[in-house]
Amino acid sequence: MATKLNISKNISNNTNLSFKQSQELLEKFLSIISKNSKTNITKISNFGVFFSQRTKERTGRNPKTKESYIIKPMFKTKFKASTYVKQFLNI
Repeated sequence: MATKLNISKNISNNTNLSFKQSQELLEKFLSIISKNSKTNITKISNFGVFFSQRTKERTGRNPKTKESYIIKPMFKTKFKASTYVKQFLNI
């Protein structure tokens, strides 16, 4: 599983950046993508597109107590990979 920690380690190992610098770089990248995707579509050539999508109101349930509650609609950042990335990952 690719976590922020693993991604930061890979950035650090493949560049001349320290682990702390690679963590800061990743956090900054993710915050910029998240911020820009709320208002616009953010496209990175040969990588993919980040966009914001509104979820519907739905019913949730606590598995322990079986109590139902309403989950309010919200905006989530979504990612659609480019054909290049899809081909690279399926090799």
